[in-house]
Amino acid sequence: MIKIITVCGNGIGSSNLLAMKINQIAKRNGFEVEARSCDFNAAMGEHADLFVTVDEFAKQLPSDKKVAVVRSYADKKKISEDILPVLENLIK
Repeated sequence: MIKIITVCGNGIGSSNLLAMKINQIAKRNGFEVEARSCDFNAAMGEHADLFVTVDEFAKQLPSDKKVAVVRSYADKKKISEDILPVLENLIK
């Protein structure tokens, strides 16, 4: 199972929506993931296989964290295009 943490400023709205979308996309494409949301500050102390966020927050996360950048928190098509190649690389 791939542990994913989605990150936004407050960890309530945008990142929660992103986590739900990633869980749906992963399931539909046969990936076993557990995505949950987190605010940016709390994410600093979290451990996960992958952190997913928009470019603004990705640039601020430490370099020791594996980060995937998505272009949207809500657009399922864009999220799919951004996250599926990353998930494929993680299971290789």
